[in-house]
Amino acid sequence: MHGLGNDFVVLDAIHQSFVPTPAQARYLADRHFGVGCDQILVVEEPSRAGIDFRYRIFNADGGEVEQCGNGARCFVRFVHDHGLTDKPEIRVETKAGTIAPRLEANGDVTVDMGVPRFLPAEIPFESFSDAVVQPLVVGDATFDITAVSMGNPHAVQIVADVAAAPVEKYGPLIENHPRFPRRVNAGFMQVVDRHAIKLRVFERGAGETLACGTGACAAVVAGIRRNLLDSPVRVAMHGGELTIAWAGMNEPVLMTGPAVRVFEGEIELPANL
Repeated sequence: MHGLGNDFVVLDAIHQSFVPTPAQARYLADRHFGVGCDQILVVEEPSRAGIDFRYRIFNADGGEVEQCGNGARCFVRFVHDHGLTDKPEIRVETKAGTIAPRLEANGDVTVDMGVPRFLPAEIPFESFSDAVVQPLVVGDATFDITAVSMGNPHAVQIVADVAAAPVEKYGPLIENHPRFPRRVNAGFMQVVDRHAIKLRVFERGAGETLACGTGACAAVVAGIRRNLLDSPVRVAMHGGELTIAWAGMNEPVLMTGPAVRVFEGEIELPANL
């Protein structure tokens, strides 16, 4: 499946018992020897009452992560397409907490991504200040970033031209910056007007992707907090557009966009993985 070109292998772990090991995840994600994807999504039974499903996310490098916005939309389409639920809105537990995605009448999916977090300890981000804009020294450069958690950590910076942004050079350095102990997703945002931005994201454990749902949420939240944007905001990425709405502090972020099934199949994993 894919959400704006951010592509996933989605595994049904309800009718079969399977969670990929790091080696198996890397094999599945390999675009030459496996299926190929940015992330692997695992659909499981919930672990507690009042929840419909459990949602687990594994990056292409084999590591399990907390949240994925584009994946959440694909998750909703998957459970509906496979008859696992007929409820338009479901409650899904993730490593970062509970989300509430909703299948819209036009086929798009709206996901309540929860309340963004800004305190350094909650991101996590090593800082003596909770200022909205903070300098981050990266190699030979210093960037003004806004750090925010959407269930996973993001560092968002403003650029004049997203097409010319040094994503390939600085993305890996920001991702692995020592001030982010769990690494970080690096967002490069160009403000078009108060209701539109262009965005590129170098994702933790996956590299630059065609789209990043949590990155879009984090960028809009950062832009609103910096008084550069007003909700709702259209976020244009290489893979397409999302609409992000945020009513302000202590309110959840709502993300709306498409989710597409590409193909279904079976794969035998090598016995040595």
